[in-house]
Amino acid sequence: MQKYLEATEIIDCHDNNIQALAKKLSEGMGEDTAIAKKCFEWVRDEIHHSGDHKDDITTYKASDVLKHKTGWCYAKSHLLAALLRANGIPAGFCYQRLGCSEYKPDIYCLHGLNWIYLKEYGWYRVDARGNKEGVDAQFTPPHEQLAFALGEHEFDLSENLAEPLDVVVETLKKNRSYDEMICNFPDINSKDNHVDDTI
Repeated sequence: MQKYLEATEIIDCHDNNIQALAKKLSEGMGEDTAIAKKCFEWVRDEIHHSGDHKDDITTYKASDVLKHKTGWCYAKSHLLAALLRANGIPAGFCYQRLGCSEYKPDIYCLHGLNWIYLKEYGWYRVDARGNKEGVDAQFTPPHEQLAFALGEHEFDLSENLAEPLDVVVETLKKNRSYDEMICNFPDINSKDNHVDDTI
C-alpha cells in the first residue's frame, strides 16, 4: 500500500501548496471517505478541464495543475492523487480508451481516472475530469458514477497503477498547447493493448 502514498516528481504531494490545500479540505471531515469526497469534488469542480475550457496551457505535475487551475483529465487525476496522498489516503491511476471525436473526427484516446482506497469500501474508482452537459461524475461509494459510459470500441484499462503511465506523462510534457494536445492524445493499439503515443 505504501507505493500508493508516495510523493514523486509528478505526484508532488510534498509541495507546500498541496499540503496546505489538503489540510484545508480535510478540516472537520473526520473519516477517510468524507475527506476523499471533499478532495474529489474540489478537483472536479474547481480545476478547469483544459479541453472543455480550451485553456492554452498543458499541465502535468500536480502542483502545476493547482497553480494554473487547469488540466486535462490525466493532470486532474495527478492533483487528486496528490491531495489524497497528502491526507494519508492511498490513491492510484487507471485509464479508459474512449472516442475523442469532440476534438477531432474518428479518433480514440486514453482517459485518466483514479483509484482511491477507502477503509469502509476498499478500492473505489472515480473520475474528476469535470462535469458539463451530459457528464455527471459523482462520488457515491460503493457505486461508481464515472463521466462516460463505454461504447463500441471503448474499454477499461482498470489495472491499479501507483504511477501515471509514462506515455501519458510524456504526451503532456511534449504538447504544450490546446491545439497540440488535440492532435496528439495518447492512445493504445486495441488489438494487443500496446500503449502508444500516436493516434
